[in-house]
Order: sequence, then structure tokens, then C-alpha cells
Amino acid sequence: MSDKISTLRDSAALRWTALLLLALAMFCAYIFVDILSPIKDLMESQRGWDSTAFGTMQGSETFLNVFVFFLIFAGIILDKMGVRFTALLSGAVMLFGACIKYYAISDSFIGSGLETWFTNHLNYIPGFDEMGVSPFYEGMPASAKLAAIGFMIFGCGTEMGGITVSRGIVKWFKGREMALAMGSEMALARLGVATCMIFSPFFAKLGGNIDVSRSVAFGVVLLCIALIMLVVYFFMDKKLDSQTGEAEEKDDPFKISDLGQILSSLGFWLVSLLCVLYYSAIFPFQKYAVNMLQCNLSFTEVSADSFWASSSVTIIQYIIMLVVAAGAFASNFQKKKSLKVGLMVASIVALVCYCYMGYMRQSAESIFAVFPLLAVGITPILGNYVDHKGKAASMLVLGSLLLIFCHLTFAFILPEFKGNQVGGVIVAYVTILVLGASFSLVPAALWPSVPKLVDAKIIGSAYALIFWIQNIGLWLFPLLIGKVLDKTNVGVSDATQLNYTWPLIMLASLGIAAFFIGIYLKVVDKKKHLGLEEPNIK
Repeated sequence: MSDKISTLRDSAALRWTALLLLALAMFCAYIFVDILSPIKDLMESQRGWDSTAFGTMQGSETFLNVFVFFLIFAGIILDKMGVRFTALLSGAVMLFGACIKYYAISDSFIGSGLETWFTNHLNYIPGFDEMGVSPFYEGMPASAKLAAIGFMIFGCGTEMGGITVSRGIVKWFKGREMALAMGSEMALARLGVATCMIFSPFFAKLGGNIDVSRSVAFGVVLLCIALIMLVVYFFMDKKLDSQTGEAEEKDDPFKISDLGQILSSLGFWLVSLLCVLYYSAIFPFQKYAVNMLQCNLSFTEVSADSFWASSSVTIIQYIIMLVVAAGAFASNFQKKKSLKVGLMVASIVALVCYCYMGYMRQSAESIFAVFPLLAVGITPILGNYVDHKGKAASMLVLGSLLLIFCHLTFAFILPEFKGNQVGGVIVAYVTILVLGASFSLVPAALWPSVPKLVDAKIIGSAYALIFWIQNIGLWLFPLLIGKVLDKTNVGVSDATQLNYTWPLIMLASLGIAAFFIGIYLKVVDKKKHLGLEEPNIK
């Protein structure tokens, strides 16, 4: 009777259903994170946001997490109140912040008394201005200021959701296929990036009438769906606790000494530094990637009456993208070799079709949307390998090398193909796919390593500290990229003619730092026997 299913998590179908609910919620959150990224040029023409205003607003997402230490409090809430409560709270906070951002971008804000107030206020923030970390500045458009406030609140919710999902996966999958679960969750969530890249410009330009607020409204609706997913998860998680007798609230209360225990771990610090370097080289880049492609590729305007300019082609391309993702992902779970190969071939064929359509549409956002597709296919492979073979630290070193290669390719090789439509698009597609693959190493190798470094009762706080450190980079680098762009493109008024060389060199340097820290982590792991190179399933 050893195979008897006694709890929900003993059923593979039910524990993966719980994972799907969490992943779909984060999928919606990821869409909203980058909802304005593909329409940076429209934000400049429609709302007067230059690169500094755009970067400052984008970086504001993590401001409260970093400077008000909200993520630390989120970790404490998670450890004290449990996964269920924190998941619902994160969903509600995300939705509230998103609604504020929608109002700031909408036409209703223009000419309102609130716009006048924001124009005349928040131009100087005592203390923060002196430190050079203010989320606002004099001359910043009023709509960008209010959008930044909404994005700050949303950021509190989404980062709280991130640590909650990580803790939830540990709860449902510890001792099982945890790395595969974490990798699969992030693979699905990152499809949100592709969805955003395709549909944000679609809604902004719908009907030939440009309205950037429609893109944000699309994100708000999806966050309502995310909250529903979290409510369903709430009841599943509650049922699990009733079966196991585990309590969401811990009898052993959180103590400041717990943080000391985490911070005294050298392995924890190395993993945290790798995390902030990886994420700072990817997420801030995503916010500018479409504009970077617009500046480095030669596009020909598609005739308005052409099929490639129609709204239906967007839907078709998205369906093909889902076929790519579903085929690549499902192939990892097939035992029959013929079915496995068949799914992979179908996925590759669909990917080629998708790339051809992106080229025919002459659309930068459509090209960058391939970013997560290779990751969706290989993340389960990597997660499964870490579960059964280990080598997590080695994978992080490999990921940093790929990171360096991709950003230097964007900086120096891609501009050489400007004027060569086919060659430039091919270089862009290959580099974007490899960059997405390199990033897939992080959830598969890094996140499952954290439970090996800290006690189970404070793992929520450990994830919160890592996310807090990560958020410093996510706040800083969107702002830095915007400032560097404005400083190195003085007098350039066309948002599609900017030179991105120096911002990309800056991002490549993060990969170089990550490479050396990864090498050192391997040395420390071997010396202190942290178990990072060992499999999760023994």
C-alpha cells in the first residue's frame, strides 16, 4: 500500500494543477510588468516620455521593495501567515497598483486637476534627492509620476507573489521534482513576455487609432484573472493543510536572529549576487529590447491593406507561438520516442513559421516575442537534469557566458547588419533565442538551490532577502539605461534612431561579473559541501 495517495500533493495531477494555478497568475503578472515596453516609442510621441522618464517609471516598480524594505516585510508575512494569505494579498495589491497606472496613462488623466497637481509637486523628495535615488525628478511628465506610483504598488504585489510562488512550490514539491516544477513555472510565466510583446502594440494601435491606455487596460483585465487563479489555489492549499495537519502560522515566531542566520551564509550571498546580476541583465533589457531592435534593424513599412498589417495576423501568430511552446514543453514528458520526436519537429516547424511571420510583419515587437520560446522547451530539461544529476552551480556559469555573448552581439554585431533586412533579422532571432535559453538556467538551477542553504522555517525570509537584493538591480538598471541613452544620444529626437552600444556594454559587464562569482561559488560549494552540485532527488 506504499503507493496509496494520502494527500493532494501525493497526486502528481493535483500538485501540478496547484503549480499551474500559481504559474498562470505569474503569467498575467509578467504581462503587466512589461506592458509598456513594446510601445516605448508611442509613449514618447503620445505622452511626451523621453528615455529618462520611461526608465525612471519602469525602475519605480521595485522602489518600495528596495527603499522601504517592503520585500523584507513580505518575507516575514509569508513566514508568519503562510502561502495562502500572502498569495491573495499579492494578487490584490498587484491589481490595485495596476488600476492606478491605467488611470495615469488614460485620456481621463490629461487635463485633470490631478495632472496639474502632479506637474507642480513631487519634483523634490527630501533625502531621496540628496542620495540620487528619487523616483521622480523636476520636469518628469505628470502621467509618468502617477504611473510610477501605481507601478510601485504593483511591484510590491508582484515581488510578494514571486516569493510566495517559490515557497508554494517548495511546499508542494519538496523531495519530488522541485527543480522541474520551478523551471516549468517560470517557463510558463515567461510566455507572458511574448504575449505582452505581441498584444500590447496590437491593442495600442487597434482600429488605426493609437491609444496607449488600451494596452494597460488589457493588462488590468489579466490581473483580475490572476486574482481568481490565486483564490482557487487558496482552497487547494487549505485542503492540503487539513490533510497533513500542518499549520500555516508557525508556532516558532519569526526572530531578527533568523535574518542573521541567513546573512551569515557565504553560499546565500553568492547565490544572491548571481541572482541580481542575472536579473539586472535581463529584465531591464526587456523594457528596452523592442526599441533597441527598432534602432538596429531596417524595417520597411507594410502596406495598410496588406494581410501582414491586419489584426488577424496577430492572432494567428500568437496561436503559432502557443503551438511552439506547447510542443516543446510537452515533448519533455513523453516516454515514447516517436511521440517525443514528433512534438519536437512540430515545435521547430511552428517556430520557423512564427519567425517568418515576424519578418513579414516588419515588427520589432513580434521579433523579440521569441525571447521565451526556446526557454519553454529546455527549462524542463534543465530542471529535470538538476533534480536527478545536479550541477546547478555549473549551469549558472554557463548561463553567464551566454549572457555575455548575447549582449555583446547586440552591441557590436547586430548594428553591422543594418540595411541587410534578412541578415539582421536572422542575427536578432538567434541571439534573442539564446538569451532566453541562458535565462532559463536561473529558475532551473538557482532557485531550487536556496532550500539547501537555509532552514525550512525561514525559507520565506531567505527568498525575500534574495528578491530584495535582486530588486536593487531591477530598480537601478532601467533608470541607468534611460540616462545613458539620453547622455549618449544628445540631439536625437527620433526614438527609433538611438545608439544602444553603451547600455548593452553595461549589461554585458553584469554577465562578466556573474561568470566570476559563479566560478567562486563552485569553489565554495566544493569546499563547504553545500550540495549545489548534487541532485535534488536522491
